[in-house]
Amino acid sequence: MLARPRLAIVLLAMSSICVADPPAKAQVPYRIVAPDRDGIGKVYMGRQISHVMGHQGASWLERGSRRTEERTDLLIANLPLEPDFVVADIGAGTGYFSLPIAARVPQGRVLAVDIQPEMLEIISSRIVQSGIANVEPVLGGIDSPNLAASSIDLAFIVDAYHEFSHPFEMGQGLFEALKPGGQLVLIEYRGEDASVPIKRLHKMTAQQAGKEIRALGFRGPDVLDVLPQQHILIFTKPSG
Repeated sequence: MLARPRLAIVLLAMSSICVADPPAKAQVPYRIVAPDRDGIGKVYMGRQISHVMGHQGASWLERGSRRTEERTDLLIANLPLEPDFVVADIGAGTGYFSLPIAARVPQGRVLAVDIQPEMLEIISSRIVQSGIANVEPVLGGIDSPNLAASSIDLAFIVDAYHEFSHPFEMGQGLFEALKPGGQLVLIEYRGEDASVPIKRLHKMTAQQAGKEIRALGFRGPDVLDVLPQQHILIFTKPSG
């Protein structure tokens, strides 16, 4: 595993409309409970963290029906990107999004971050086969994205944040890795919508996601509901 950069802990207590003085450093608010069938028994801000989908589920990520079911084309089109952006695909899996998004940042690059070496091997193989030169696999840790401070313009996480075993620490790492004014985009199945055919712990409400991400110092979210099953939640790192 790659060496982890030391994280500078920057905690700002924020609401969606105002910024307060930074609170005193507190213990990470995890709580251990009896696990649900689909959970790990670790609770963060009232939400039980779900099990991780391993590399054995790679074929599900690449299923032929995914584009029409999730309108992944609309997701890619709605990411707020510029041609020279450095973008981090957190929990990149098979590179399903990393490779096409590379075409949207022709003067930039995509860092495909995953904690599973098996997934990074799939991405590396796809990079060679496609000839795409601006995608770089990065081995992350369970508590760090392993990205340099102020090195990325945008990070996005597709249907993976709810599986992070250390969301507080990962969030800190992403806050530090983003440049001032940079954005963190969460794409999660809508927890408010019972008709979305996804297990409860694998969905998130906009309210829950906002509570967790704002606690790290981000502003937002701006909510885009242009997808049939998922929220696009856009959070911004203050520029000051």
